[in-house]
Amino acid sequence: MNHSAKQAITHAKAVLFDFDGVILDSEWPIYQTWLKLFQREGHNLPPEVYVKCIGSDFDTWSPEIHLENLTGKKFDWETENAERQVEILRALENPVAMPGAAELAYSLQEKSTAVVSSSSHSWVDGWVEKLELMHCFNTVVCRGDALKIKPAPDLYIEAAKRLEINPSDCIVIEDSLNGMLSAHSAGMQVIAVPNRLTSVLDFSAADWSVNTLSDLL
Repeated sequence: MNHSAKQAITHAKAVLFDFDGVILDSEWPIYQTWLKLFQREGHNLPPEVYVKCIGSDFDTWSPEIHLENLTGKKFDWETENAERQVEILRALENPVAMPGAAELAYSLQEKSTAVVSSSSHSWVDGWVEKLELMHCFNTVVCRGDALKIKPAPDLYIEAAKRLEINPSDCIVIEDSLNGMLSAHSAGMQVIAVPNRLTSVLDFSAADWSVNTLSDLL
């Protein structure tokens, strides 16, 4: 299976990377801050529940609404989220790319490449710069660059448009079901690379699955 995923990358005209959980292991510390908050309130937040919002946003599934429903009380989310953000940034103080991510990005510089994320440009661009990978990508497409974020296909369609490449000639690397659905809806094939958080998901609908991006080198 890994061999055919490698071949797919070789034959593709463009390779599009999701960001959180594919290039940077940012999803785990974000989840940990939510888990800590739920536990503080006497509740659990199993990964298989939380992953419903990964790759999209809280319109898909909201931990805020979920916690309010569990506790029957309202929270000052501005304060809670500001405190979570401090913890997330502390956890990512010395960011390291996911295994194989930097090497794969470097190896694909002859092809058209993009980062395609439901997160904001201020978040994604900052980390891609910090990881010194910005020069590896032709474009970065984020929330606000298209009408809808994942699981809608808009962001991937926008990336293909910018690269001037037919969606069917694009391979997408994703770690979430929302991302996979987005890419498939855009007419693209998907290589799933589950991480320690999204490994609870069923990626049987992916065109290929690999354990890490190193498998594609």
